[in-house]
Amino acid sequence: MLRSTLLAAARSQGVRRLVEANPLTKPVVARFVAGTTPEDAVRATRALRDQNMYVTLDHLGEDTLLAQQAADTVHAYQQMLQALSAEGLADRAEVSVKLSAVGQFLPADGEKIALDNARLICEAAAAAGTTVTLDMEDHTTTDSTLGILRDLRVDFPWVGAVLQAYLHRTEQDCRDLAGEGSRVRLCKGAYSEPASVAYQDKAEVDRSYVRCLKILMEGDGYPMVASHDPRMVAIAADLAARSGRSADSYEFQMLFGIRAEEQKRIASEGNKLRVYVAYGDEWYGYFMRRLAERPANLVFFLRSLLSQN
Repeated sequence: MLRSTLLAAARSQGVRRLVEANPLTKPVVARFVAGTTPEDAVRATRALRDQNMYVTLDHLGEDTLLAQQAADTVHAYQQMLQALSAEGLADRAEVSVKLSAVGQFLPADGEKIALDNARLICEAAAAAGTTVTLDMEDHTTTDSTLGILRDLRVDFPWVGAVLQAYLHRTEQDCRDLAGEGSRVRLCKGAYSEPASVAYQDKAEVDRSYVRCLKILMEGDGYPMVASHDPRMVAIAADLAARSGRSADSYEFQMLFGIRAEEQKRIASEGNKLRVYVAYGDEWYGYFMRRLAERPANLVFFLRSLLSQN
């Protein structure tokens, strides 16, 4: 119930205005969001690189309904990719892109605009010497996102996909995307979805996650294990060993600000660990989903607010 409430709040403009207007909020948000500028993102990337970690950068913004906003997002990614190249960080950092932020929901030709804009970002990534992963959003966008992924992979076969284990369809999507060279990030899912399309019970989601992991680890692609759950991390490592995978044939992924010590431990043991680093002014929806994912995050948020009163 709490998770559903927080996810509903993530799309409420009224709650958003209240949270953003609270002067005590932003210092707490800094735990999960690296900052607002490209310089902030580069600084966080450099610090993680120095700890032998990799990074994927998300310029925050979603549900864009104006073509100019979508174009501005593309420009922001182009600037970030140029900065990564100039700072010698492109071998350690890629970018994650939400298609809704680059025009997917525009009322006229949204999918084509999103494809064209994503292509511009991919071109900038190729020039910088790095890659792009297409983030997945709620289930209504899944077919559109996978369709754009297929189109992009014609020219940029390294574009990564994200699949969400809580959706009933995901096992089949894993089979479809487990081919040679295919980069697939598997996460549990962070949106509020109906029972008709998604598992509602945590244990069911966990079982689906393991089934999907098996498919990806036994396939010919490059699995990206996105989970903070110690049991899932251990299962992933075991499945990789059983499948004869080397340490450079898959990776673990975790969010900036969550289980930082565990991130260091995983990286120190010779595993590839990538941190999802979000930055930008449009932090509200992302922040609320982080609170919804784990009760501990909400407790941290409330304690921080109380301690600053």
